[in-house]
Amino acid sequence: MSAHDPLNAIEPLLTPQGHLRLDARAHDKSSAPAPNSRIVAAFAQGPGQGLLQLGAAEVATVLPPALAWWRDFAVRYVTALCANIGAGVGASIAASAGAASPAAVSAPNDEILSILIANAPPMLGAEYLTVPVLQTLWHHISTGLSEVLASTELTLAQYLKSQHPAWNLVGRVHFNLAENRKDPQTPFAFLATYTSRLSNQGKAQHVPLSSALTEYSGSKNKAQLLSLLMPVQRAAEHCGWLREMVEADELYHPLRWSPAHAFQFLTDVPKLEAAGIVVRAPGAWQAGRPARPTVQGSVGAAPPSLLGMDALLDFQMQVTLAGEPLTAAEVKTLLNGVDGLQWLRGQWVEVDRNKLQRMLARFQTIEQAARDNGVPFAEALRLLSGASVAQSADGDAADWSQLVAGPWLEQTLQGLRDPAGLARVDPGTELKAHLRPYQQAGVRWLYLLNRLRLGACLADDMGLGKTIQ
Repeated sequence: MSAHDPLNAIEPLLTPQGHLRLDARAHDKSSAPAPNSRIVAAFAQGPGQGLLQLGAAEVATVLPPALAWWRDFAVRYVTALCANIGAGVGASIAASAGAASPAAVSAPNDEILSILIANAPPMLGAEYLTVPVLQTLWHHISTGLSEVLASTELTLAQYLKSQHPAWNLVGRVHFNLAENRKDPQTPFAFLATYTSRLSNQGKAQHVPLSSALTEYSGSKNKAQLLSLLMPVQRAAEHCGWLREMVEADELYHPLRWSPAHAFQFLTDVPKLEAAGIVVRAPGAWQAGRPARPTVQGSVGAAPPSLLGMDALLDFQMQVTLAGEPLTAAEVKTLLNGVDGLQWLRGQWVEVDRNKLQRMLARFQTIEQAARDNGVPFAEALRLLSGASVAQSADGDAADWSQLVAGPWLEQTLQGLRDPAGLARVDPGTELKAHLRPYQQAGVRWLYLLNRLRLGACLADDMGLGKTIQ
């Protein structure tokens, strides 16, 4: 930030009476950037709302040293607030509704406040910085927060998330699953962490959950520790493996896990998230899940000998992984392996042999019928809609399959959806009229239907030239 940046013109001022405000003489409204305007507007509402703006919304904004120091002070308040609402600001409203009110957030102890004062940079009114002054300003932030929530009608969770999305993670327990490829017997690692604060760049800072036992040691912080661990207790009521870990005190250090342990963890992710725990899976996994083999069918790759509803289309199937076809030997390996996680092509693959086998059998039946008699045009459309597959497989099994239109059928369906993209059709010299562009598109559509030997129903006001017809 240059010396001429208007943000440097914002100067916090602490009066002899302990009131915090901005030095209006230093504020240049004509060239104020967005952060400048936001901060000035917030402090105009009072020191509590001004500090709240710094601590909640400007957590990643580059600020001059004096404002940054006050921002760090306010960030402590917001961080303590997140720890106080137990399940975290990203948990359900019902979970946070019973949390402590903003005014109940205790100020740091005198020793911490004294250290903050000793490390304060030069600022206007620095000589008036005392522990009681900071304690009063801490309570002003609570008052400012109550005023903001009352005026916006937002919940505490909604407000903090609107100020900076990363507050959604602070004060929450995270269950982290990672790959450990160096250990073939236990190729996964598990670590429980919690987000203690945000960095100056607005990034969530993770520390091992065991650190909470030290940070919240002592009777004064016992409530915060219980609040932090409340989501774990809720999840343990529904996850037997987690309950065993809690009872054995294994939650506070890294663990080596087998594929079976890791798959059990993945199976219970919905329960963990419902309890307020944040789940973090290996970064290579899309949407937090390992890849699944997919039984893929394609109908209508080549033009049929007849067109229309009597058309008989071809059908081919294959098993793919991340869009790439698997060999027959690889499919056999998956089916002969174990349910859960299997290692294939340098990655972990999620396998449900029963569902995979059912979808294979279903698609093989369609493929054999297509070889013998072809797939009728109407049946092909039902297949693409998923109706025929769903009749023979449950909804979960359908997640392991994909049916797509082949090149010819896809081009045909695209023409039906968007006739403007079809080749131009000349209606001939017998038509004594000039067609408008939308009518020309209608002619193309009707011509395509005629070639397909399909009928058309023209509704009123379609603009396709019914009067001319």
